[in-house]
Amino acid sequence: MNVLMLVQSPVAGDSRVLREAATLVEAGHEVRIVGRDVPDGFVAGPGVTVESVSRSRGMRPPGAPAGLAAATSGPQAAVRRTGRWLLLPEHRERTERHWRRAAAALLADRPAFDVVHAHDYNTLELGAELARRWSARLIYDSHELWFDRGLPGRPTPVSRRRGRRHEARLAAEAKVVLTVSEGIAQRLRGRRLADVRVVRNTFPLGDHDAPSLPDRPAGLAYAGRIGPGRDLEAVVGAAALLKPLRTVLAGPADPGYRFDPTGVEVMPPMSLSEVDKLYQELGVAVVTLTDTCENHRLALPNKLFHAVRAGVPVVAANLPELHSVVLHHGLGRLYQPGSASSLATAVQAVAADYAGYLEAVRKARPALAWEQDARVLADTYADLEAA
Repeated sequence: MNVLMLVQSPVAGDSRVLREAATLVEAGHEVRIVGRDVPDGFVAGPGVTVESVSRSRGMRPPGAPAGLAAATSGPQAAVRRTGRWLLLPEHRERTERHWRRAAAALLADRPAFDVVHAHDYNTLELGAELARRWSARLIYDSHELWFDRGLPGRPTPVSRRRGRRHEARLAAEAKVVLTVSEGIAQRLRGRRLADVRVVRNTFPLGDHDAPSLPDRPAGLAYAGRIGPGRDLEAVVGAAALLKPLRTVLAGPADPGYRFDPTGVEVMPPMSLSEVDKLYQELGVAVVTLTDTCENHRLALPNKLFHAVRAGVPVVAANLPELHSVVLHHGLGRLYQPGSASSLATAVQAVAADYAGYLEAVRKARPALAWEQDARVLADTYADLEAA
């Protein structure tokens, strides 16, 4: 089948979208991705075509410095921060709507696709519209519990309630709804969505054998977005308690996010293979989230599965979905979100029985690999084709 994927994330860095596209090509389908901020010359792989649509400018006027403003203190900066806090919800909605309009214009004269695969709520409205126009099958791929995320900016309880109802109405037009964890799947089924399937954010094992690691870890590593909601303050606090173990944070930093990096090493974004090596060099991966929203409580971050692919134990936030997977497979220990001392104690417990946790991760790798989730995705498309 000819498959159109819609996604507002920067495609080149969205491993879920690219893995799904590659899996569908391997199953015999052709895939075109319309995404955002695709670098010149980016190649997604054989059988996958990628096009890029920009979103509108940020809240900065032309020529303004990155972030809110150059100044970080004083009355003027406080006014800017307050204005940004008030306007952020409208800004997000405006930029996402701009992308949908630009993508619709790009696709206006295209031949019909057989399947429209809408990644996340911010592409769902356009995906449903295109599926109706082309008499195509619609798939809704919900990477998050969209209206239960913790977002910066003023609270918007009324628009969130309206958004959930609108999401349910549009998602009811989908033949299948995909999502990333059983907890989110249960919430979506509770909104009367009949066929909800779980395709986790796992990583392919391929020929990645479980590595031979030292008897004791050398440190702990966080690899992911450096920004609010990631409980990085607890990681920094634990670093001081865990000396001489190294603590490394690697990833892209949100503009305007400020934290005290004392006692930790901060590194730039890394490729997936570089993160593998970082995890294996230090020996423990931390999977951190704040306990501030339902989406976090039901999340299974891809860094959990990346650690499993790399063959290293984890210290993870004690949130319901993470709790279930980590303890079921014995992947490591849990810590109380927001508590540096709890995180440090969990790292020390992993280090004390390091060989046992390494063996548990080794045994769990086949069950927590993309090869399992790729089969769910391929079977979903096989069902569509048969129907």
